[in-house]
Amino acid sequence: MTFSATTVLVLALVALLVLALGVWAYSTANRLDRLHVRSDQSWQALDAALARRAVVARAVAMAVAGPVSTDPQRTDRAAQLAGLADRAERAERGDRETVENQLSAALSLVDIEQLRPQLVAELADAEARVLIARRFHNDAVRDTLALRTRRPVRILHLGGTAPLPHYFEITERATPAAATGLEVHTTRTSARVVLLDEQDRVLLLRGHDPMLPDVAFWFTVGGGVEPGESLRDAAVREIHEETGQRVDPASLRGPLWRRVAVFPFNGELIRSEELFFTLRAPRFEWRPAALNALERRTITDHRWCAPADIRALDDSGEAVYPYHLDELLAEAITAAADDTAHVVRSIR
Repeated sequence: MTFSATTVLVLALVALLVLALGVWAYSTANRLDRLHVRSDQSWQALDAALARRAVVARAVAMAVAGPVSTDPQRTDRAAQLAGLADRAERAERGDRETVENQLSAALSLVDIEQLRPQLVAELADAEARVLIARRFHNDAVRDTLALRTRRPVRILHLGGTAPLPHYFEITERATPAAATGLEVHTTRTSARVVLLDEQDRVLLLRGHDPMLPDVAFWFTVGGGVEPGESLRDAAVREIHEETGQRVDPASLRGPLWRRVAVFPFNGELIRSEELFFTLRAPRFEWRPAALNALERRTITDHRWCAPADIRALDDSGEAVYPYHLDELLAEAITAAADDTAHVVRSIR
């Protein structure tokens, strides 16, 4: 039996495609395995941080009760706090968020002025560790789900039988973190803008924490609202400062989304409430007009990104905020052409 040159070429191409698919599947499966290990380890770290907070919460409950208390309300609060700490330690994974949120609410009612300074420091340290551990856990979950939920990965079952990881969302009380050296900002409101060009690409800026220069991340234009400033005015000001462009406040659409983020930055622990507008503008050359000294040191690049570009950045290990912006972009594109009022919804 003889084969024509065309047949040989076709067979060779098929073999190469099969080989390429095999190499991709093998590398993707290995990467998924590493991501699952990372999410498991981050959960263990978060679990340990939550357990430590429960121990400190019991100590706080004992301090609230006092050696001899004649105040029934004070005694009840202390007993409730201690009971919630016990429940948090024993709770199953599926019930953990609910119980930990209840514990957070109970801790928020504690008057820390009545506690010993050492105990205040321990509580602040425990809560700061929970905040940071939860951030790293949710980042690991995001990266794992981003790859695990892709259609080719699902079709080929490259994730095996490993269960899908889950985000962990609780509300922590922000307190002065004296023990960690981090100052917690309980209220920082930010106006952010999904700035779109004619090809539906969003302008993203690349930055890093001054204390972690090797860990880069990408984010939308925007920043903190100054005293006496409206959200819309803050968004317009930030657009000019970070891009050099002047825009009409009326051209902004939204806000569309609300995101609450807690993160360490430049030696501080920041709690930021971010509200997102969207804006369509002709593509321009990026020339920041008024970056402050910290921004000049930490903003290192910019890029106009389509959804595929955002996914590529995520895959490269450089986080993009807000999470799942590639999926949210369609909503922002639709809103940019609609001048009606929008219902603000929460995103991650």
